[in-house]
Amino acid sequence: MSPANHYKKVENKIVEIVLRKLKALSHSIAAFIKSFISLGRQRFTVMFIPHSEKNIFNFRISIFSVVFLSMLFCGVLVAFFTFSTQFTGISRLLSEKSTKLEGSEESLNIFLDRIADLKKKARIFESALSKTTRSLDLKDDPQGAASVADGDLSTFFGVEEHEEGVLPEIGDLESISVFLSESVRDLEKIASLIKSHGDLLIEMPTLWPVEGGVGYITNPWGPAVHPFTNKWYMHKGIDIAKGYGFNILAAADGKVVEASNDRGGFGNYIIIMHNFGFYTKYAHLGNMYVSEGDTVIQGQRIGTMGSSGLSTGPHLHYEIRIGSQVVDPARFLNVQKGLE
Repeated sequence: MSPANHYKKVENKIVEIVLRKLKALSHSIAAFIKSFISLGRQRFTVMFIPHSEKNIFNFRISIFSVVFLSMLFCGVLVAFFTFSTQFTGISRLLSEKSTKLEGSEESLNIFLDRIADLKKKARIFESALSKTTRSLDLKDDPQGAASVADGDLSTFFGVEEHEEGVLPEIGDLESISVFLSESVRDLEKIASLIKSHGDLLIEMPTLWPVEGGVGYITNPWGPAVHPFTNKWYMHKGIDIAKGYGFNILAAADGKVVEASNDRGGFGNYIIIMHNFGFYTKYAHLGNMYVSEGDTVIQGQRIGTMGSSGLSTGPHLHYEIRIGSQVVDPARFLNVQKGLE
């Protein structure tokens, strides 16, 4: 026998065996299915017998029906627990959202109250700013300013239509924002005016001449009795007493035109020339720290309080002149402490 025929014979035998096994397997599966169906079609009789043994109720049910009903019952239970869990989670989420919403409503009410308070203060601020600018003659439109001062705030809080769902307070905030932006111009004018006035005050003798604002006036400007002659005379300045060694300051920017000594009168004294024809005189000094020709600035130390010359005790004799005219220094001094 040739090898080809041998292999062919073996192949046929293997195919025969496989077919036989498959046929046996198919018969087994068919038999199992048949027995399973037969088993599933078996029926049970369920009887409900009352104590009176009358009207007995019974019904038949197959195993398939029992299995189906069991699976259906299990599915219903699983679905119930699943939806119950989801419902609990949703309920908890709704509760949290409700709590947050209540907090948001409370915050919104506080916000609205703050806006209402801001509107009141803005009206007060606008009225005050308008009066200030009018008194300083800084308003470009006096008629408009007068209408605001009289209580007509239509230019500030005008009647505006708001989109549906938009709080009217948002429009109020926008109006306040616009008003504040426009107020910057007036505030800049006021600041410029204050700066120019500040520069003017630096050039005028308005500073209390004793460092720290200390001291008290013992002899004011005007007619007085001379402490040595007991006769009436014109006191051309004010006497400020405190004690030896207190620093004496320049009352304004200027130039020292005299720094000398008058033993029979003012003792050590300094005269400073300022702008606008002002002169200041500081007499009865203990020490002098400036010389004739020096330039000084307001608040600069120029000497110390003493009792040089014709004096009854340590004090500063302080004079202000405009040209050749003597004036009362109290009209110019910025007294920080006040009279004691």
